[in-house]
Amino acid sequence: MPRKTEISRQLLQRAEKLIPGGVNSPVRAFRSVGGDPPFIVRGSGSHLWDADGNELIDYIGSWGPMILGHAFPAVVEAIWNAAEKGASFGASTPAEADLAEIVVSAYPHMEKVRFVSSGTEATMSAIRLARAYTKRKYIIKFEGCYHGHADALLVKAGSGIATLGIPGSAGVPEEFIQFTLALPYNNIAAVEQAFRKFPHQIACIILEPVVGNMGCVPASGDYLAALRLLTSRERAVLIFDEVMTGFRLAFGGAQELYGITPDLTTMGKIIGGGLPVGAYGGPSEIMNMVAPLGPMYQAGTLSGNPLAMAAGLTTLQYLRDHKAGIYPKLEKLSAELVNGVCTAAKEAGVPITANRVGSMFTWFFNEGPVTDWLSASKCDTEAFGRFFRSMLDQGIFLPPSQYEAAFMSAAHTDEDIHKTIAAAKLAFAELKK
Repeated sequence: MPRKTEISRQLLQRAEKLIPGGVNSPVRAFRSVGGDPPFIVRGSGSHLWDADGNELIDYIGSWGPMILGHAFPAVVEAIWNAAEKGASFGASTPAEADLAEIVVSAYPHMEKVRFVSSGTEATMSAIRLARAYTKRKYIIKFEGCYHGHADALLVKAGSGIATLGIPGSAGVPEEFIQFTLALPYNNIAAVEQAFRKFPHQIACIILEPVVGNMGCVPASGDYLAALRLLTSRERAVLIFDEVMTGFRLAFGGAQELYGITPDLTTMGKIIGGGLPVGAYGGPSEIMNMVAPLGPMYQAGTLSGNPLAMAAGLTTLQYLRDHKAGIYPKLEKLSAELVNGVCTAAKEAGVPITANRVGSMFTWFFNEGPVTDWLSASKCDTEAFGRFFRSMLDQGIFLPPSQYEAAFMSAAHTDEDIHKTIAAAKLAFAELKK
């Protein structure tokens, strides 16, 4: 039965008169999947409710931060208590060091960390810091990896860029990206060739150790270890963008999971407990170059915002104290869901392949393995759109793009998983008509 959409449609029409496309982030407009985007009014646990009263099982989780589920009571209480004391001061608060302490404890190479207000700020600042530290200009990123919307990083990026088919972005002069080398993911030979072509000129490599912005695409084999050896040899900075994977794949993120230590790490999402936040950190030798100690300038009026610090600290404390139960649960439920949907697709004769690392996953509508942007771009996006709309009509809220990862939360239940697999069976049956 089609979901009700009248009120959300009216809200979108109103927003379109005031906001470009009616949205404040492009993928929310549903341009790549079609249909009416829901306007969410409430969340609790693993479920959302929209303005039309539709109840949805949520696998977006605010694009990753809601690992404990929506409106987690302890986090709500922490935000409330912080707000009662004042929303922002433009001055230091004790909570900043409290959150820094728990982040540093989980990531041993991070002797110091600087908080900002978004993942974009974190990656932009980390790259500036790498250039200051190495006194080099060139940076390496990978095709399909999205590191925020800073000019130099919108080269063959994933996320909304991939979803909307935008080749980079208008308004970015060629001069701003002339020192950005975009290489294929999971291809160490291409990286070695770049270092030969630009000897002693490459400041850093930045990558998602598990990509979430061309869909979930993990590093293969010894790829991360090879990058670590190569950057150490070439004295370039290795930056892990763990905005998505930090505290999600393990308490110590992807670097704990794979046993690889980068030079700098960028973070966001979970460390803010659902509120806007970002961070970058590393050894004191590098971080001491950041102002006021060093010559690399970066600042922000709302950096270290007390509400975000309170929400993030409460979230991380809960994850730390319950990690023995939460991460195995996330693994179990995610495996059951991904495998169950794949089985349903096979039984229906619908070609899909799945990638999953812990509680991040994507069903790609193609037959081959997806290991980089080239293989991801061969997906049947029209089939994905039909699948997405059918699932949404059945109360299952998936990322509205073939090129975005989905997320499990600790609030999801066995019943949620069973309902989702049942909905997928009906969706695949409709695809075959």
